[in-house]
Amino acid sequence: MDTPENVREAIEVLQQLGLKEYEARCFVGLTRLNTGTAKSLSDLTEVPRTRVYDAIRVLEAKGLVEIQHSSPQKFRAVSLEEATETLRDQYEDRIERLHDSLGSVSAVDGEKESPIQEVWAMNGRQAIENRTDELLETATEEIVLVIGDESLLTEELVATLNDVDSDIELVIGALTEPLQSRVQVAVPDATTFVSGLEWLHGTDAEDETAIGRLLLVDRSTILVSSIIPDTGKEQAIFGEGFGNGLVVIARRLMAQGLIPARDPTN
Repeated sequence: MDTPENVREAIEVLQQLGLKEYEARCFVGLTRLNTGTAKSLSDLTEVPRTRVYDAIRVLEAKGLVEIQHSSPQKFRAVSLEEATETLRDQYEDRIERLHDSLGSVSAVDGEKESPIQEVWAMNGRQAIENRTDELLETATEEIVLVIGDESLLTEELVATLNDVDSDIELVIGALTEPLQSRVQVAVPDATTFVSGLEWLHGTDAEDETAIGRLLLVDRSTILVSSIIPDTGKEQAIFGEGFGNGLVVIARRLMAQGLIPARDPTN
């Protein structure tokens, strides 16, 4: 359904993908018209007519718009499928270029720090999910994951957990028995348990946060996240180094799910 909210969101997303505001407005405008002239497009989008021509030239160069050289000129957007694929290719190309450029940047020697006390803060569910996936994929011996919020058991996380090498011990704790049952079905090769850490999920009306996930990888790396229930916003701290106090505390808290033979404290 064509609503002002949908139009506004489409323009914002196109700008996030690299188009300037007038370019985005003209492209969205053309998707609403079969064909358009500079005048009709200007009337619809409120882009000054002289700026319409500039925007159309850029859109044509990007492969998003076609021009009929009549009098007056007429414009039309390429199909939604073609536009989506073109933008995806351009976006992925930029990501690849960024990866290659950053990979070739020489590191500047900084202060030498001991890895024992490395603790970092992270914000945003997508970034935390990416870091979780990265840690899971780099594990070599053991993964212990406690899921404190049901919304975190996503299809993507399940797929990553099921891809864990069979030689790696995979232990997953859940806050409740129903959630444990879901985990057992979704990740059948994992050893599951009810965490027994109900206090991780705040029950006090004044408690604005709850533990989202606790991840311990190879007894040396820990990620702990908290979630604000009303907004779903997730924040996390990430620590590594076998002697890190954060890791030691987490190991003790999660002890009932750990495999005793691999617990270095035993």
